[in-house]
Amino acid sequence: MRRVTCLLLVAVLVGSLFGASGCRKQAVGPPTIKIGIAGPMAFIQGEHHWAGATMAMEEINAAGGVQVGGEKWLIELVKIDTNEILSPEDAATAVERAITVDKVDFLIGGFRTEGVFPMTEVAMDHQKIFMIAGAATNELLVGRVDTNYDRYKYLFRVTPIRSTDLAKICFEMLGYTGAILRQVLGAQRLRVAILAEQLQWNEALIAGAQQMLPALLGMDVVGVWRPSATATDVTAELTAIKAAGAHIIFQINSGPVGITCARQWGELEIPAVMQGINVEAQKLGFWQATRGYGNYETTLNTYGRVSINETTMPFYNAFVERFGEAPAYTAGAHQAIEILVAAIERAGTLDSDAVVAELEKTDVIGPTGRLVFDALHDVTWGPAHVTGIVTQWQDGEMVVVWPFPGWQGLNYEGIKPYAIPPRVIQYWMSR
Repeated sequence: MRRVTCLLLVAVLVGSLFGASGCRKQAVGPPTIKIGIAGPMAFIQGEHHWAGATMAMEEINAAGGVQVGGEKWLIELVKIDTNEILSPEDAATAVERAITVDKVDFLIGGFRTEGVFPMTEVAMDHQKIFMIAGAATNELLVGRVDTNYDRYKYLFRVTPIRSTDLAKICFEMLGYTGAILRQVLGAQRLRVAILAEQLQWNEALIAGAQQMLPALLGMDVVGVWRPSATATDVTAELTAIKAAGAHIIFQINSGPVGITCARQWGELEIPAVMQGINVEAQKLGFWQATRGYGNYETTLNTYGRVSINETTMPFYNAFVERFGEAPAYTAGAHQAIEILVAAIERAGTLDSDAVVAELEKTDVIGPTGRLVFDALHDVTWGPAHVTGIVTQWQDGEMVVVWPFPGWQGLNYEGIKPYAIPPRVIQYWMSR
């Protein structure tokens, strides 16, 4: 009996030792690096977080894993459903559980600003590197990394580009569209309606548009309409926009309402160009979801059928072949893992401070362009780095229409001409 009791005690002690080391050392096989993928897994944003991360994990593990010092480690992914679209307050709890229970070493993801702020605070409490791959709000880094570096140095952004840079592209497109309309219609003062979901991330874009459209582009803002991010009917908003005489609708939507807006815009034959940001329009399934009424819908995007560099189309094609869908910007979790792994290998350790020092040196060519982190740990935007793209739906095909050939000296292969919906020209020419 004593012998059995001793054996049981030994077994408990051994089990405790392995449990205390997290789940890195396995009984059989190489150790693992646990990366938590945090996103709203019931929606496209979280689905593409997971899809992009899965591709990266499989590619790296198939190549032998991650060289950490003198040892090879494999990547293990932990799915964290933050539920941040429906309930942002769930996000912090989900990340806390991933850190304390699942023992993740690093975190990648985030989408809804209201959820990303608290979840990154939790990560900072535990000094865990968190690489944002889905939230654009400037203030996720501004006022944090620059004012309290010791706490927030573990925070980086890979996708998308920050809100102010998104606004620059939006204004590029609005200015271009305005020039066409003025030429065709002879209108000297164009009117713009802002149609933006009721969420925190787009507040700066709305404020910027209200200020800059009149001052910079000579356009009048006729009103701001704020439907719910999950609204299933925006007839009232679109009808009011038509009555206000808008030539252009500046849309700023990331949630499911993007489908509703585009479909009803076509069904109601609203005689206004619609462009801006519509995350739902980044999906290949958008055409079917809008029953074709989303024709000519235009949106900022991250990935498309265009050769930004030699890595863009191989990633895009592999993603479409694997998942039957174009990658949304949250699929940037793929590049986030690649960047993280490269930093770990250079550091030769999983120590967060050592890895941060190497992440700050990042300068890589990836599907979105040349990615270099600035002093805020944000994506450097511009023609020599990451530009972003604009896509438009044209008769069932999602084509890339920006950067325009020659913009800042760039000539991406695959750019197509932008098109104004014919009904817009017909309506205004008849008045």
